[in-house]
Amino acid sequence: MATQRLFFAISLPDAMQQQLVRWRADTFPAEAGQPVAAASLHLTLAFLGEVAPETSRRLQTLASRIDQPVFDLELNDAGHWPRPGVVWLGCQRAPRGLLQLASLLRAQAARHGCHQSPQPFHPHITLLRQATQPVALPPRGFHWRFHVPAFSLFASEYSRGRTRYRTLASWPLRSQDPHALLSSS
Repeated sequence: MATQRLFFAISLPDAMQQQLVRWRADTFPAEAGQPVAAASLHLTLAFLGEVAPETSRRLQTLASRIDQPVFDLELNDAGHWPRPGVVWLGCQRAPRGLLQLASLLRAQAARHGCHQSPQPFHPHITLLRQATQPVALPPRGFHWRFHVPAFSLFASEYSRGRTRYRTLASWPLRSQDPHALLSSS
């Protein structure tokens, strides 16, 4: 069986995908770059690259054992990386739960032969690709917040000149214990 190009990521709620697409259209001119389709907006936790089926199964088993609490993610930062041609939306301050989840997934991937970037994890959602010219970024003040109840494994599939992402598996994060919230007050 052939390898698949895989990555772990957090999906965005459908309503938020549509809000971000409208905001992007109002914020960036059409010539700024190639817009990422609403259904493809996600936050990558760990890129795995080309993965054999057996490795994929092992990584899915390990992912199913992760016991991380749910968290909220606040999108309030934007940037432009000219070299890869990416305009992104991210968080000024990443929540601990997000950083821990990404760290666990990246470590498991590395132990199973999936090359991990030496760059530190920078949580972001790619809004535009092929943005190689300077891009005027929006002034601060934009803000979206959403609850992250799960993470998923996606396959990246290229067909007919388009890349599509297909969810292979998803795992829930642990709900917060209401008693723990009371005791920490």
